[in-house]
Amino acid sequence: MPVKERMKIADEVWLAAALLHKEHPEAKDFSVDEIVRRAEKFERPDSSRPGVYVHVIQHCVANRPPNPGKSRILFETAEGRRRLYRKSDPFHPARAGSKIAPEQGDIPVEYQKLLLWYANWSERTAQSQSVGDPLLLLAGSGKRIWTDEHADEYVEHLREGWQ
Repeated sequence: MPVKERMKIADEVWLAAALLHKEHPEAKDFSVDEIVRRAEKFERPDSSRPGVYVHVIQHCVANRPPNPGKSRILFETAEGRRRLYRKSDPFHPARAGSKIAPEQGDIPVEYQKLLLWYANWSERTAQSQSVGDPLLLLAGSGKRIWTDEHADEYVEHLREGWQ
């Protein structure tokens, strides 16, 4: 039986996006068409299963309202752009508790290592995101400049000689 007929469409979408991330580690996200075209390559490179496109557009997108699919497989980074969902990403509240990745037995054996890769990728990127906004990290970084002087006196001192 062909790979496409054994998998759920949501699992096929996850697999296509995961393979794109592995094949193009420098890319932050992918167009909807790139994900659909990558899904086509599983069996016949000239066609995709009905439903793949709508899953990539709506059903599997964590930060969109469910309609009706509730999976959190993809994350919309910009209009027409998607990447795999990370556990630290925000999502629509109606998608809470829903599918993030396929079960190991639901995808072909040759692709099951991607589940481990995904767990590491998602965790690693979640840790790098937890570092925070670089500008907010600067908060308090200059306080040693006026530790021996009140802030108002420090500003007055800086303004001396201005006209």
